Amino acid sequence: MDMLWSGWGDPAKAAPLPDTVIGLLRDLLGVRPRSTEPVGLADIDVPEGQLGLAAHQALAAAVGGEEYVRTDAETRVRHTRGKSTPDLLRIREGDTVDAPAAVLLPAGHDEVLAVLRVCARHGLAVVPFGGGTSVVGGLAPGRRGPFVTLDLRRMDGLLALDPVSRTATLQPGLRGPQAEALLAEHGFTLGHFPQSYEWATIGGFAATRSSGQASAGYGRFDEMVLGLTLATPEGTIDTGRAPRSAAGPDLRQLLLGSEGAFGVITSVTLRVRPVPATRIYEGWSFASFEEGTAALRRLAQDGPRPTVLRLSDETETLIGLAQPEAIGASGAPAAAGCTAVAGYEGTEEDTAHRREHAAAVLRECGGTPLGAEPGERWAHGRYAAPYLRDALLDAGAFAETLETATFWSGVPGLYAAVRDALTATLTEAGTPPLVMCHISHVYENGASLYFTVVSAQGEDPVAHWTRAKHAANDAILAAGGTITHHHAVGTDHRDWYVREAGPLAVDALRAVKRILDPDGVLSPGVLLPLDG
Repeated sequence: MDMLWSGWGDPAKAAPLPDTVIGLLRDLLGVRPRSTEPVGLADIDVPEGQLGLAAHQALAAAVGGEEYVRTDAETRVRHTRGKSTPDLLRIREGDTVDAPAAVLLPAGHDEVLAVLRVCARHGLAVVPFGGGTSVVGGLAPGRRGPFVTLDLRRMDGLLALDPVSRTATLQPGLRGPQAEALLAEHGFTLGHFPQSYEWATIGGFAATRSSGQASAGYGRFDEMVLGLTLATPEGTIDTGRAPRSAAGPDLRQLLLGSEGAFGVITSVTLRVRPVPATRIYEGWSFASFEEGTAALRRLAQDGPRPTVLRLSDETETLIGLAQPEAIGASGAPAAAGCTAVAGYEGTEEDTAHRREHAAAVLRECGGTPLGAEPGERWAHGRYAAPYLRDALLDAGAFAETLETATFWSGVPGLYAAVRDALTATLTEAGTPPLVMCHISHVYENGASLYFTVVSAQGEDPVAHWTRAKHAANDAILAAGGTITHHHAVGTDHRDWYVREAGPLAVDALRAVKRILDPDGVLSPGVLLPLDG
């Protein structure tokens, strides 16, 4: 099944907002219904692909035949940009200026190598495409001219499983649920469940340094990677002969997070764990975000650490964004303070032990137990927020997210700086926002902050958001945060990533790209600025 071309996910799961929510948006933020309907897929005028005959024939030979070179309008529209709110607003208006000239479907590593060599020979930019879930401009090259999209969906197998070492080698086109189903047949799980889980892919997780909602227990995706294979126009790189090594710098860390700019990931060897015997999620209430943050820090640093640990601020708790299906529900009690969710996975004995001792810490830190219902409701609806975003857009509201991370001592300042930047910029634009935040991932030394912004669309929502996003990015760097914790760099964060990394580090990465991709065809402008 393909993802909805003009929104998120499975079209059958899309649902309009209840009248109560529409009324709340109107009264609180001045949201008004759209004056025009979005264009339909059949009505979109897609520019000619401009793929020359010689290049077309060479690409068809590289991927095993004409049927794996798609140039029809619908396929190209479905591979145009990603799923950020600006991406969706532009495609709903029929803007396909970034449509690929062709979509290629290779079946394996050797075919990917062949495609990259053809693209280098013909000067065609090439953009790897997994689930198409990028929200940072990672799927449109930063230079003009024809390009091809490399859709990896045919590379969707479990290549190897080592139950003794507890490792699995997976192809990059496997979506999250497919990977879990294949591993579950052998009694294993990755434990990687980001909000994009239903549609994002193994290759995308690695290329963007993804972080799943159970990261407190399973770790980030880059911590799970033991080895990977990369196809480049100049050849193949294989990494990961052992779980740890002192044989020079770890090249895995150079390739993880490279977002297609250095090559195309064609297989990933990962740590796997036994499917847990039990999963328990529960809610806790804290009087303030500050108090709840202190409790999460205590667990992250001193334990016992739950598998899932997250905290919504006062605004997100009041609105109920952590439970999207309950927003505006008749008779829903007004929430006070902040709500945290703690989840425990593992054997029954281990889960009971960690839960008991974590509860004692949370109580000591001022937490009040809310029972299983808030946690179970979060677990049931944790992939629903992107569908809610689509419904908000349909109703005339603007909704978008951004995230960052910092050390524990910097959390209060970063939280205030980003909220202030978003509020001031959008209010000045005439679309005062509702800004919500939650701590989504915790570490011994710090945590990530995930912001959700809702406002009226205004006259030019993309321009309004661009100014607000730039202001928030500036605030993040000024407050000592990282420009992205788990959404990757793409093109949206690139200029701030350059400032964060520094000129010498960026020059070093450019040197790597020149060696692996001397013709500059791999995702140009993504991650790194174009040369010159």
